[in-house]
Amino acid sequence: MIIEIDFNSDEALYIQLRNQIILGIATNRFREGDPLPSVRALAGSIGINMHTVNKAYTVLKQEGYVKVDRRKGAVIAIDLDKIRAMEELQKELKVILAKSSCKNISKEEVHALIDEIYEEYGGLR
Repeated sequence: MIIEIDFNSDEALYIQLRNQIILGIATNRFREGDPLPSVRALAGSIGINMHTVNKAYTVLKQEGYVKVDRRKGAVIAIDLDKIRAMEELQKELKVILAKSSCKNISKEEVHALIDEIYEEYGGLR
C-alpha cells in the first residue's frame, strides 16, 4: 500500500491518510473486500502514531468506506447509500462552486475539470 503523507502540510495527518485511502478506492487500487494493513503495521510503515491511523480508520468507517471485521481487521466496504452520498456531495459542491464563482471560473471550466478528474478514476462505474 502506497500512502503519501506530507508532514509539512497544515492538513491533519489522519485526514491525509483518509483521503489517500478514498483516492485509492476511486482509482481501483483498493477494491471491495480488500483488507487494509493493521493499525500497527501502517503506522510503522508511514512513521506516524497508531492513534492517528486508528482515527483515520474510524472516520472511514463512519463515512461508509470500511468495515471492521474481527478476523480481517479493517476491510474496504463501500457504503452503497447513494442518497446520503449525493446529499453530502451537494453540500461540499456548494462551497467549492461558490469559491469558483468568486474566482470567475466558468461553468464550462468546472465541467471540463470534472470530466478530467472522472477520467482519472475510469469514469462512472
